[in-house]
Amino acid sequence: MAFEIIGTGRALPSRRVDNDELSTMMDTSDEWIRSHTGIGARYIAAEEVAASDLALEAAQKALAQAAGISGDLKESEAERALKEAALSLDMIILATATPDYYGTPSTACIVQDKIGAKHAGAMDIGAGCTGFIYALETGAAFLALGADRKRVLVIGTDVLSKIADWSDRSSCVLFGDGSGAVVLEKTPAPTEGKGRRGLIRTVLGADGSGADYLRVERGGSRYPFKDREQLEKAPFLKMDGQVVYNFAVKAITDTVKDILAKEGISSDQVARIIPHQANARIIQAAAKRLRIPEEKFYINIEEYANTSSASIPIALDELHRNGELHKGDLILTVGFGSGLTYGANLLVW
Repeated sequence: MAFEIIGTGRALPSRRVDNDELSTMMDTSDEWIRSHTGIGARYIAAEEVAASDLALEAAQKALAQAAGISGDLKESEAERALKEAALSLDMIILATATPDYYGTPSTACIVQDKIGAKHAGAMDIGAGCTGFIYALETGAAFLALGADRKRVLVIGTDVLSKIADWSDRSSCVLFGDGSGAVVLEKTPAPTEGKGRRGLIRTVLGADGSGADYLRVERGGSRYPFKDREQLEKAPFLKMDGQVVYNFAVKAITDTVKDILAKEGISSDQVARIIPHQANARIIQAAAKRLRIPEEKFYINIEEYANTSSASIPIALDELHRNGELHKGDLILTVGFGSGLTYGANLLVW
């Protein structure tokens, strides 16, 4: 019994903001941003666009691919096939740090309704930028515990531009908006030996002592808004950049070593490493410590910036649709984020 990704999809806002445009809004430059982060552009959601809107588009693309819907089908036939694909879902697991609403309802429930997945449960996962890695493992565990369960839609979606402090030039340049989704299906393929497929191992971890280093302070039950309170400044994401950088490099390094050791393989056997796209310098530093060629790490942060829980599924979809993932490839995803959290998935494509 294997848990295989049978469809991928991604969605981005229509507005692309490059570094030169940012330099007209604040005291920064393309050279500074690129040299410190590797970022050249990001996509910014319109005021009326929420996390669920991008998630819906990514989900529909993943479902269409899983159902084999092509441009050759008539529009009515494609719509019918997409509805059937949605009805085949048993669960929707959505990772986000920027839900449509505070606390309730879950953003997953909003997506469930919009795609017509009437037979599916739905829930959100809050693990920051590691969210998709947590969600994929949760989806596999859900499928493993029910003989009648077959498909899970796993989504990572975030609109970090809504919680970024655009007066803080050191942090706001890092973030972009986007969504990525995959359809995870239980199949009879083996997970060991020759011909193994799907998700074969996951490592998850957290260091809650670092919770204060990456947080949105106001609005929760610890520091709730008060009736008739006037805010001098909206509640934005706060980050201790240097501490998070050091944590991230160590998290990638230790987690990659851990999952390879537990599986008893070397990095040479891995076709691609897909890291969370937070900062190109973090990935480069981790690659150097691991003594793994930087070329093995897929980096697309130049175009998208840090899209939080969406960064890994966006990269997966990009690689998949570009024909750069091949059947039998060993793929390693690795991420880190608020919490502080970290983790990795090892899967055979």
